[in-house]
Amino acid sequence: MIYIEPELLERVNTWLTPAFDTDTQDYIKNLIATNPEELKESFYKNLEFGTGGMRGVMGIGTNRINKYTLGKNTQGLSNYLHQSFPNEPIKVAIAFDCRHNSQSLAKLVANVFSANNIQVFLFEDLRPTPELSFALKHLGCHCGIVLTASHNPPEYNGYKVYWQDGGQLVPPQDAEIINEINNLDYSEIKFEANETLIEYIGKEVDDVFIKASIKNGSFNTPQQAKDNLNVVFTSLHGTSITIIPETLKQAGYNNVSIVEEQAKPNGDFPTVKSPNPEEPEALKMALALADKVHGDIVIGTDPDSDRIGIAVRDLNGNMTLLNGNQAMVMMTDFLLKQWQTKGKINGNQFIGSTIVSTPMMKVLAKAFDVECKIGLTGFKWIAKMIKDFPELDFVGGGEESFGFMVGDFVRDKDAVTATLLACEIAAQAKAKGSSMYKELIQLYVAHGLYKERLISITKKGIEGAQEIKQMMIDFRKKPLTVINNSKVIRIEDYQSSIIKNLLSGKEETISIPKSNVLIYYTEDGSQIALRPSGTEPKIKFYISANTTLSKVADFEITEQKLETKIDAIIKDMQLN
Repeated sequence: MIYIEPELLERVNTWLTPAFDTDTQDYIKNLIATNPEELKESFYKNLEFGTGGMRGVMGIGTNRINKYTLGKNTQGLSNYLHQSFPNEPIKVAIAFDCRHNSQSLAKLVANVFSANNIQVFLFEDLRPTPELSFALKHLGCHCGIVLTASHNPPEYNGYKVYWQDGGQLVPPQDAEIINEINNLDYSEIKFEANETLIEYIGKEVDDVFIKASIKNGSFNTPQQAKDNLNVVFTSLHGTSITIIPETLKQAGYNNVSIVEEQAKPNGDFPTVKSPNPEEPEALKMALALADKVHGDIVIGTDPDSDRIGIAVRDLNGNMTLLNGNQAMVMMTDFLLKQWQTKGKINGNQFIGSTIVSTPMMKVLAKAFDVECKIGLTGFKWIAKMIKDFPELDFVGGGEESFGFMVGDFVRDKDAVTATLLACEIAAQAKAKGSSMYKELIQLYVAHGLYKERLISITKKGIEGAQEIKQMMIDFRKKPLTVINNSKVIRIEDYQSSIIKNLLSGKEETISIPKSNVLIYYTEDGSQIALRPSGTEPKIKFYISANTTLSKVADFEITEQKLETKIDAIIKDMQLN
């Protein structure tokens, strides 16, 4: 007889009631009989909303993405929408990516909304996540959903929720909706669609989205400069193939080579280990094509087209991948210069970033006399900044995880407009005899050389989650006092909302929402942030070091010194 813990058994038995179809019940009975470990993994907890919504492995159980977990989410969200907008006809927009089951899950979500007397605008085929954010506002919707697991492995899917402003859920709505969902019984889910309330959308939204992307991402680049820029693009089997090539074409970029082997959407992502442009290996085929066609810039996007990877030629003519921080500071500096040239900076502007991104964003903001607002990890917090400060103009903003947002017409990271912006920067640089890489080094000469590195440690399953939890407890209970022979002078704990100055002993209160993040600052200017991922079974360490750079000729040797310093920090903290 297999022993099943009482709490787990209660969850399992719920799924053996008539509210669940016979296939689901038969599958669970088989797990009970043959695979108790998988049963435990599938039911030991409820999937939770993280920084990017709900993501998980597809399958049967409370800890899986399936008809019932998403149905319950949608039923709870429907109830909340009716409570929030009692006298309005409610409208929602739904998009989905290339992943297995995304289209059928999107239709299932549409069915539940429509069964609750909610008008649904459902994209007829896969579309980028930023287009959903745009469409939601364009169509005057109250809420939006994207079925995606971003760059996670093929067995994953996910459910991102957007609110009226086009941004992802933030407090207090997120907690209130989760509470509504948790109070539901699965038997209360209305699965029977009202097809008259489901309207399919496509090209008519694409057209206005492309026009808006060009309006926000184009900056008077001469056509000759566009023609002279040799662009290589890969969608990594994802959704961006539906929009980005056409956006570049309409913006005047005709010299674009597409990695054809990766152009067809495919949820198995057959040509890459991970469809994540943060990983150099993901752009391997694009880099090879760039060498073949003498490309100036390589651009790759993740499956739902919110993250962007950029590679450009370095000082030796070799293709090198810019990290998310480098791409972010280049794009931000370019936008600020455009605003400055047009005389639009008057003290009412701001840029946005996150607590684990490069400190160089603050330095840039100061140089242009604009504010740099810093939020928690995740673009929902940058979208919230725009919502909370309507009297200020949002120029642009990003985070280290290869995301950027140009203006406020989309309220999430947007690889479509960011692709166009990157091409504008590269084309204008090449036209004046420079390059994107040389322009980056000039920024370091002007503002200081900042170098960042991310270390991710994966811990899967129940034991892994406990290990990550214990690591964070240990770093709090026994805080480091010295890192790489440099004294720790300041610790920011976003879970307790306390900043402690170790030199003076003084404490301050952190004003932004609580989060499981810890940041160490050292005497030599290094910064180490650690946090568990909100959407993956990982704990992440963000390491930043900086120094002055007097001239371009010193770049490579100075950069290497910072790389060596970061290596030493990693070794000292035993992260390798």
